[in-house]
Amino acid sequence: MNGLPAHILLVHAIVVLLPLAAGLLVLTAVWPAARRRLAGPNALLSLGVLVLVPITTDAGEWLERRVPSSELLHDHTELGDTALFVTVPVVVLALIVWWRGREDAAVATVTAASASEMEDSPRSGVSTATLTRPVTSRRAVLAPASRAVTIVIVVFAVLAAGGAVYDIYRIGDSGAKASWTGNFSSTPTKEGPGRPGGK
Repeated sequence: MNGLPAHILLVHAIVVLLPLAAGLLVLTAVWPAARRRLAGPNALLSLGVLVLVPITTDAGEWLERRVPSSELLHDHTELGDTALFVTVPVVVLALIVWWRGREDAAVATVTAASASEMEDSPRSGVSTATLTRPVTSRRAVLAPASRAVTIVIVVFAVLAAGGAVYDIYRIGDSGAKASWTGNFSSTPTKEGPGRPGGK
């Protein structure tokens, strides 16, 4: 890509997008208004990150075989393999939060429609027994109205998001050490931009 190894460019996408997906996961799990607007886009974002992670790690392994070997590089490569394991829980929970939001919206719609029909039933002569059928025909698998289930999902979301962000930090830190340790000077060079002999 533009003369650079793909890993160098792809890794920046992971460093930005995985923490973003993790943060949106917590936000949508905790805040219903954010869930209605952002749970769907975050589910798509998380799936995109899930596809991007193995592509990035494969590109990293390709690059590893083409640069001098070192213990720092080996450590970075080993840590890079853990990215998939912290991405999967974020994706699964993002999909759960999104689906739960859909169920919540569907139940609310059916309940509102049933309430409207019940108001009209004395005039139309419709039996209240028939009005309960639309509500029971929509089964909510993830219990969108359950506070206990919400708390469990929020706890898992916070743990998954925290684990993903911490793991990406460790991977990035090890990559920076592998790239830069021993490759720069703590003092300015005698020649360089703005110095005699520099360009």
